[in-house]
Amino acid sequence: MKHDKKSTMDLARRYAEQGDPNGWFEEFYARAEGNVEDIYWADLKVNPLLAAWLEGHPRPAGAAAAVIGCGLGDDAEALASRGYRVTAFDISASAIAMCRDRFPDSRVDYRVADLFALPAEWRQGFDLVYECNTIQILRGADRGRALHAMVDLVAPGGRILVSCRSRYEGEDLDAFPLALDRPEIDGFVRAGLVEESFLAYDDDQEPPVPHFFGVYRRPAPSP
Repeated sequence: MKHDKKSTMDLARRYAEQGDPNGWFEEFYARAEGNVEDIYWADLKVNPLLAAWLEGHPRPAGAAAAVIGCGLGDDAEALASRGYRVTAFDISASAIAMCRDRFPDSRVDYRVADLFALPAEWRQGFDLVYECNTIQILRGADRGRALHAMVDLVAPGGRILVSCRSRYEGEDLDAFPLALDRPEIDGFVRAGLVEESFLAYDDDQEPPVPHFFGVYRRPAPSP
């Protein structure tokens, strides 16, 4: 079954009204029945800003990476190709099945996992964490909960790269997905990370869509 933005919004709202705001992800992916072309938001290629960052930051020896809400796996595969030991997870079992089908010989450890109930051993367990567009599809208090769960994955001295759509503060509050404003993405700093770089830019869609790309580091313990 082919999806579009309106049908996705209707699906998400239906689940939210049933008290299961994250349940729609599995139905969304399951309806595609393995057809990647039905996942309309998937670019089926690595995020170019992630690729550029990886080009300029060689992998530390033995570094572990996590990809949050990995979707169809392109970003996870890019990290693996750079030598990272990658764990990529999504709440949707159907999405993870599609990743494994697309990349049958992958070194990535694809997992079904809920951001709000992650394995205890993952806590501060990753040298690099990549987050792309997860927070924007959550509502209310779940947005802050998600941000803190993401921060909790970052090892001392490690980094999280955050790619998301952006908006001005107070703008489009009823939109779905709800892009992040600057005070909201600054929550990574308020959670104890250090902002290493920050880019606000418009993408190449027509019309262009504003985005943020931020890099945040957890300070290493003092010797």
